[in-house]
Amino acid sequence: MFFDRPDSGERAILVHLNLDSEAEREDPREFEELVLSAGGDPAAFILGHRSAPHPRTFVGSGKLAEIRDQLAENEAEVVMFNHSLSPSQERNLEQELCCRVLDRTGLILDIFAQRARTHEGKLQVELAQLQHMSTRLVRGWTHLERQKGGIGLRGPGETQLETDRRLLRARIKSISARLEKVRKQRDQGRRSRRRQEIPTVSLVGYTNAGKSTLFNYITESGVYAADQLFATLDPTLRRLELDNVGPVVLADTVGFIAHLPHKLVEAFKATLEETLNADLLLHVVDAASGEREDNIYQVEEVLAEIGAQDIPLLQVFNKLDLLEQAPRIDRDSEGKPERVWLSAVTGAGVDLLFEAISELVGQDMVNEEIDITPEQGGLRAALYRLGAVEREKYSDDGVAHLQVRLPRADWNRLMKKGPEPLW
Repeated sequence: MFFDRPDSGERAILVHLNLDSEAEREDPREFEELVLSAGGDPAAFILGHRSAPHPRTFVGSGKLAEIRDQLAENEAEVVMFNHSLSPSQERNLEQELCCRVLDRTGLILDIFAQRARTHEGKLQVELAQLQHMSTRLVRGWTHLERQKGGIGLRGPGETQLETDRRLLRARIKSISARLEKVRKQRDQGRRSRRRQEIPTVSLVGYTNAGKSTLFNYITESGVYAADQLFATLDPTLRRLELDNVGPVVLADTVGFIAHLPHKLVEAFKATLEETLNADLLLHVVDAASGEREDNIYQVEEVLAEIGAQDIPLLQVFNKLDLLEQAPRIDRDSEGKPERVWLSAVTGAGVDLLFEAISELVGQDMVNEEIDITPEQGGLRAALYRLGAVEREKYSDDGVAHLQVRLPRADWNRLMKKGPEPLW
């Protein structure tokens, strides 16, 4: 990007090595899906095995020759590695292969750049790209590497490389400040919801598990949903009305992936805060996936990494239309919902999801029938202000019989104010 490179294209050679030094290996099938989601056209998939990456080119000389042959045979323009390459490895590979080379992190960043739709999302992607790019400036702009002396050529003594680094630092600082402002605005909205005792339910899960499809079905929204990785990038909030609970805010968030780059986790902190501040997490799982258990583990790893492991969680096993099973709720030994089986495409089982959410979010609600005398008009007005009155009828002596439902915190606050004369 900051040094001479051949023109890039879409036809790609994919490279995946099984390394003995890797504790957890990347999934080659998922890598191919990532390339397709980015708009790439996989022409060949080269697999190999090494005890450890080659320090200079990541692959050995034999595998490098194989990649070069496949490039020529398939007329490909880009080579993508299912690994994180160091800046020097990426640069050395481009010099050896005379084409664009992209690692796993760069590929995910490219997908994110395509998906970002809101101003905030674009800022977050740019920040992650700049942080990734800042390590890849070495030997860039070699024709301006040194300032020359002589009349008309004397300058501040700053190389072009130093100028690039200074401009990058300034841009990163500017974007970080703007995202901090977004964080404060989001936090203000969350504080307002907490004051109104409105619970927040956040959708989390592995990428392409069907979160946005479920979100659209529940809220009748038009959030972009597609059968591709990272279709959703920008968080979306919608207000729901649930029986026995009242208003609930539902948040659709970015999908997780195995070994999500730390730069992305840091850049998307403002988005992930919707998850951190939720009252309940709906962990959407692709029930038809052969990698189901591993995907669940990877999501739990990311939740632990961002500090959300202690938030109450309900698993939602989606894509039941691909399995021959009926919708159901699985409960733990105490009868508490822990898993709901449904289909976001057909809507089968969504009513069971509402039932489970109501049980988990509304468990600290007070349901009471109370009698209010004419002298207690203040209490009646307070209950109406809170939206707690579900039914009301009057007897001949003027006493109002109310069926109320409200959070226990509000109920306790009202009861502390004392008996009738204070109302």
